[in-house]
Amino acid sequence: MHVLLEHGFTLFGQRVSLAEFAGQVLALVVVFLAQRRSMLTWPVQLGSVVLLFTVYASADLGGIAARQVVIGLITLHGWWAWSRHRDPVLGVVVRRGTGRERLAVLAAFLLGTTGFALLLDATNASWAPWPDAAIFVGTVLAFALQGRGLVEFWIVWLVVDAIGVPLQIRSGLWFSAAVYTVFAVLVVKGFLDWNREARRERAPQAANPANPANPVSPV
Repeated sequence: MHVLLEHGFTLFGQRVSLAEFAGQVLALVVVFLAQRRSMLTWPVQLGSVVLLFTVYASADLGGIAARQVVIGLITLHGWWAWSRHRDPVLGVVVRRGTGRERLAVLAAFLLGTTGFALLLDATNASWAPWPDAAIFVGTVLAFALQGRGLVEFWIVWLVVDAIGVPLQIRSGLWFSAAVYTVFAVLVVKGFLDWNREARRERAPQAANPANPANPVSPV
């Protein structure tokens, strides 16, 4: 792994390590696969997690590095959840979150960011504890919601991208910042695609309430 960190290339006057390049390219592929609700989303994500952990740890971004470990665990859970709730033709079943679920996600984001930022600041684990914490908590929530097939996970990703781009630039990770910008475009498209599918899958349930479709749940 050190070889991938030590070797790389120069892009727009900034050095890009092979680890950063490969990890971010795989992360882009993950978004592409998630739009299509492909089961390959999760194994590709695991590869990205390993590479990006080394990149962020070497840049002294403790929060973003730590999130890769959590993402790895959630990725395994999401892989299992999607394998249980998928249509053999259409892929994983998706749905919109309820009002209560949305409020729970917002509360988890605000409280989680505050708590983790204070921890990072107290332990000197990051030079930018608040955005670092927000990205960590937002990423964890996004993958958790993705594993449950909730459309709102795309919105959480958009928030993460909005915070991540300036943080990556300040960290000197210009290539990652550019990738985050591309993420934002793909995230908007993913949200529109999933939202359309959620409406389509909800239509039969509304037409036949006596035989509702089972909601997506990993438990």
